[in-house]
Amino acid sequence: MRWIKGLILAVILLVVMLVGILFAVNNQQAIALNLIWAELPAVSLSVWLLATLAVGVIVGMLAMLGVYVRLKARLTRSERHNKQQRKELDRLRTQGLKELA
Repeated sequence: MRWIKGLILAVILLVVMLVGILFAVNNQQAIALNLIWAELPAVSLSVWLLATLAVGVIVGMLAMLGVYVRLKARLTRSERHNKQQRKELDRLRTQGLKELA
């Protein structure tokens, strides 16, 4: 089962790389990006679009960082509470067995 998952992942990666190569080949026209405060040098359209994608991914990851940290802290608190509850349950079980004896 594990090798099937690896094979499927490899095929998907190969398809994505092929699409990326075709995208870069078909978008060779040079474009100068003119921002309000600066004009960036002329490079191919595919470079600008891939750079935009990379910046978007990084910004998205940074935006999710707060949610991730909050959920990780909540999980740690829940695990600590679960451990305390198990200790109390074990104590009550042994106390009940001592009373029966």
